[in-house]
Amino acid sequence: MKKGKNILLWVLAFAIMIASAIYQRATGPTYPMKGSAYVASKEIQYSLPRSHDGPGDELVKIDVPDQTVTGDIVYRRFKSHDDWASKPMVRKNEQLLGDIPEQPAAGKVMYHVDLTDIDGNRVRLNEQPAIIRFKGAVPPWALVPHIILMFFAMVISTKTGLHAAFGGDNLFKYSLWTTVLLVLGGIILGPIVQKFAFDAYWTGWPFGTDLTDNKTLIALIFWLIALWRLKKNPTNKMWPIIAAIMMFAVYLIPHSAFGSEIDYTKMPN
Repeated sequence: MKKGKNILLWVLAFAIMIASAIYQRATGPTYPMKGSAYVASKEIQYSLPRSHDGPGDELVKIDVPDQTVTGDIVYRRFKSHDDWASKPMVRKNEQLLGDIPEQPAAGKVMYHVDLTDIDGNRVRLNEQPAIIRFKGAVPPWALVPHIILMFFAMVISTKTGLHAAFGGDNLFKYSLWTTVLLVLGGIILGPIVQKFAFDAYWTGWPFGTDLTDNKTLIALIFWLIALWRLKKNPTNKMWPIIAAIMMFAVYLIPHSAFGSEIDYTKMPN
C-alpha cells in the first residue's frame, strides 16, 4: 500500500475513533443531564451529575443569581421501596448547593431539583429524575493505561478493517495488535478497574448484564476468529473487515449501560 494512502487511512481511523468516543460519552448513562427551565421569569440552565467517584456525598450545583429563589433536592434510592425525601439546598453567592447522600459502590439515587420563587411558585427543573451511580475511586495506574489501551485497540481495529477493505497486506500483524491491545486493556485491566469501582471483576455474561463487559467479550471473540482465519489464509480480507465492523458497532453502545447496580428492594432495611 502506498505511503500516502496508508497515512490517510490512519488519519481516518483516528477520526472515526474520536467521533465514536464523543458519541458514546454523550449518549451514556453517566453523562450529566442537561437542560433549562424558567424560574421567576429567568432561564435557569442546569447540569445534573449522574456519576460519583470515590467516598462522600455528591454536590449538586445550580446557578441561580436571583437571591430570592430557594431550592430543594428531592430524592430516593433507585430500585428501592423508599419514600421520596426532600432536602433544602444552601445558597452560596449565585449558586444553590445540595447534597445527595453517599451510597455504597454501585448504589444509585434518583433525584429531582425543585426551585421556588419569592411568590411560592415551585418549578421542577428535571421532570424525568436524574439517576446517579456511586462508585469507588479507581487509581490512575489502572485507569489511565486501561483508557489508552482501549483507545488504541479501537484505532488499530478500525485501521485494520480499512486496510483490508482497500487492499492492504500484513493483515495478520494488524489483527494481532488489535487483539493484544483488546486483551490487555479490556480483559486484564478492565476487570481490575471494575473491581476498584464496583467491587466486582466481571459483571457481564454469564454472571450479569453489564454491556461494557459483554461488548468487550464479543469484540474479542470476533477478533480471535479473524486471527484464526488469517492464520489459515493470510489474504483473507473478509474476517478482519467483519471483526472491525463488529468492534465499531459494539463500541457505539454507551459505556456503563446496564452496568453494576444495587437492588435495594432485595436488601434488608
